[in-house]
Parts: sequence; C-alpha cells; structure tokens
Amino acid sequence: MSLLGRLLNNRRAGETHMAWNLPNLHGPETLTLTSRHFGDGGTMQLEHCAKHIGGQDRSPHLAWSPPPTGTAQLLLVVEDLDVPMGKPAVHCVALIDPAAGQLEPGDLAGKQPGQGVRVLRSTLGRGYHGPGPIKGHGPHRYVFQLFALETPLDASPATTPPDRARPRTLLPAVTPPVLGRARLTGVFER
Repeated sequence: MSLLGRLLNNRRAGETHMAWNLPNLHGPETLTLTSRHFGDGGTMQLEHCAKHIGGQDRSPHLAWSPPPTGTAQLLLVVEDLDVPMGKPAVHCVALIDPAAGQLEPGDLAGKQPGQGVRVLRSTLGRGYHGPGPIKGHGPHRYVFQLFALETPLDASPATTPPDRARPRTLLPAVTPPVLGRARLTGVFER
C-alpha cells in the first residue's frame, strides 16, 4: 500500500457537492443509463482508466433510454466522489444530441468526439479522463450522470460560454427544469 494513499485514506470528497445534488439539476429519475463494460457499482476496466496507470483514457460505452419529450440537450457529467479533495473531481462534461441513444467507446475524446457529442472542460482538461486514483487510497467511485435539459446550455444566461466555463461555474448555471436524469457508478482501485 502506498504511503500517500494510507495518509489520505480517510479524506474523500463525498456526494454532497456532486452535480446530482445541485438544486438546478434535480429532476425525475425517468432515464436509465447503462454500459456494456460495467454494471452499476461494478469495476471499470483498465482500458477506460488514465494513461499514467496503464490505461488508454478511452471512455466506455454508454446507452440510455429515450429522453422525455421536450429534451433539447443531454448533459453528461462524470465525477470521482472519492478524490481526497473538498469536492468531487470532474472527469468529463459533455453535451449530447438527444437523438444519439448511446455513445461508443472513445466518443468522449477531447480531440475527436463522436457524432453529436460536444465535450466541455473538466477539472482535468477537455474530454474524458479515466480513473487514476492514488495507489493505496482504496476504491474510487466514478459516477456517470446524465441530465435531460429542456433549455440548451448555450441559451442559459451564463456569462461564460459553455466551451470555456469551468465545471464548478457551468453546472450551477444550467437552467432548470431537468426533464429526466439517471446515473451509473463504476468503481476502480489501485
């Protein structure tokens, strides 16, 4: 077990400040979100993890049920709830065409996202950044959260355009209502 991991073992961001709990992102849990690479609470494969730990930083397959009528945009947020910081680390933020239905592996790449996908800034840069927890820190939960937005993010009154905004500025500026939402948790430990 790594000394740093042991020292930080009891320090975790937790769920309090995750996107799911922001008042403007509350909505009915009418969507389902799945992956053929892991089940809810299941272990994520190394290929979907960060390059610095031997992964490929390749986003996993994601599929969802049809969004509610009136959905203008889907917002996907991926957060590490167990990072040893005050708030979860945002590993990916993306806007998705509601007609897409699913994302294939790698569709959340920062440089060449899949069709109908617009990747935004995360805590770690642009595009998907896979799990890379501190060795010995224990299991980390990576929560994939999908929100069906009635108002496109570009139409919100935020002062910074979505492509340039940091997640902690962007997410609270989403205009409600959220018409539906779902989440899927993957776990990884080093």
